[in-house]
Amino acid sequence: MSKFVRSDFSIKRLVDNSFKAIDEGAYETEHSFTHDAISLKKAILSCPHAPLITEVKFSSPSQGKIRGKSSPAEIATTMVQSGAVGLSVLTQPYLFEGSVEYLATIRKSVSVPLLMKDITVSQVQIDAGKKIGADCILLIKTVFDQNLAEDSMEKLAEYATKKGLQVLVEVHSEQEFGEVLKAKYALVGINNRNLDNLQVDIANTERLLKKHDKGKSVIISESGIGKPEDIQYLRNAGADAFLVGTSIMETGDISGKVAELYNAL
Repeated sequence: MSKFVRSDFSIKRLVDNSFKAIDEGAYETEHSFTHDAISLKKAILSCPHAPLITEVKFSSPSQGKIRGKSSPAEIATTMVQSGAVGLSVLTQPYLFEGSVEYLATIRKSVSVPLLMKDITVSQVQIDAGKKIGADCILLIKTVFDQNLAEDSMEKLAEYATKKGLQVLVEVHSEQEFGEVLKAKYALVGINNRNLDNLQVDIANTERLLKKHDKGKSVIISESGIGKPEDIQYLRNAGADAFLVGTSIMETGDISGKVAELYNAL
């Protein structure tokens, strides 16, 4: 467990940060992209090797500072050139050092689908995602199960869809996974990290997939992925794609790391 992990950490802290960021105008932007939506699902299913969604982030609650601030667009371009089929871009300013400006800058540089990675609790964030050129937003089920957002997950998902955005619904527990599959969301992320204590167990993906038939949902395994063997294990467990952040961002050779993971399959 990382030395940065706090025993009193909770999803509510992340949610509070989102509302704080909204109140402080962090999602206000002058950008207004009009681009044809790029399908994350299609990019995953058409990938000839390991479908990687690589993450541009400089800090996290579990690791603290991961990488010194440098050009997000250069990092993103390197990732795509090395095999990433999609990019996850942190837009949450607190604990993650993210920014809507990072995603907007990256949108100008690459033509792969972009996931706006945030603790989404409000239409304000979804509106910002559309303006800055995102193709997909993240909804974390436990946020809504604990009634911490301004609206229900179903309503925010519908709102995003009407805006032309895909929705990635993230789960951690067996119950959450079963409920999301029953609702037939197209993109489902299984987070191997428990957001209440920040501990990671990569076997979480396998446990959930053993309990439930994923049906037509595309399953993205998230967190704790650092080597080709992890990719191979998760694919054998039934995962369709892999979201990888820290192990790539902390390396001195982003291109080589992405290529290594991309060629794991």
